[in-house]
Amino acid sequence: MANLKELRSRITSVSSTMQITSAMKMVSAAKLSKAQDAIESMRPYSQKLSQLLQDLSATLDDDTSSKYAEQREVQKVLVVAISSNRGLAGAFNANIIKGVKNAVAKEYSNKDVHLYSIGKKANDILKRSFKVYKTNTEIFEDLSFENVSVIAEDLMEQFLEGNYDKIVLVYNHFKNAATQAVLTEQFLPIPKFETEEEKQLDYIFEPSKLEIVKDLIPKSLKMQLYKALRDSFASEHGARMTAMHKATENATELRDSLKLSYNKARQASITNEILEIVGGAEALNN
Repeated sequence: MANLKELRSRITSVSSTMQITSAMKMVSAAKLSKAQDAIESMRPYSQKLSQLLQDLSATLDDDTSSKYAEQREVQKVLVVAISSNRGLAGAFNANIIKGVKNAVAKEYSNKDVHLYSIGKKANDILKRSFKVYKTNTEIFEDLSFENVSVIAEDLMEQFLEGNYDKIVLVYNHFKNAATQAVLTEQFLPIPKFETEEEKQLDYIFEPSKLEIVKDLIPKSLKMQLYKALRDSFASEHGARMTAMHKATENATELRDSLKLSYNKARQASITNEILEIVGGAEALNN
């Protein structure tokens, strides 16, 4: 009977876990729908803005080149690692940690690398290996362009003051609910595009080219960071929904297996009791 008690307890525990994972899956699915709409609606604007910046940068000369495009010898690097504040999202956060370590090992092994952690999970692990410049765990509570702009302005200021020679973003790019890809993207300095096709583009500037560059580049950088955070936010909910879906399926299979074992054990117990009763009756008759 002790075995039956143990099986009943495990069945109850697994059933409770299954209800929790199923509820978390539904919550993540609802949040994913909004996050996916947000990132998919802003991508065309972001891509067009980036293309405009590329075309414009191809027309810049030394007099109008942006201070954000200044190429310096890379000595100090700031890696912006975008993760989440909560776990239970499969390999979502682990992939960011791995992506940061791989990028540093391959490209910046001999550089002075600092970390800007956006999200708690990656910071908990990476702070053991890197110097942390700053940590932000509140941005996902109100993920708006205005709040992201504050972070972007801080990064731009750090670059202009010469505190860092290069700033890169590491984040999960949202493809679909089941697929996310880790991207390592250069934030600063802005690369200058000089293909022949772009050099032939003919623009009429109003007001001056310098004024347009002065206004467009900071806005483009803020949009680039905002897109990365939106990408990561949608990826997080997609990864969590997928993880909770798999967890629910596994819990269902385990519960069914435990129920089968319980029924077999109960049947065996009943059979033994019947055999004992029959055996006792026959002994009395004899």
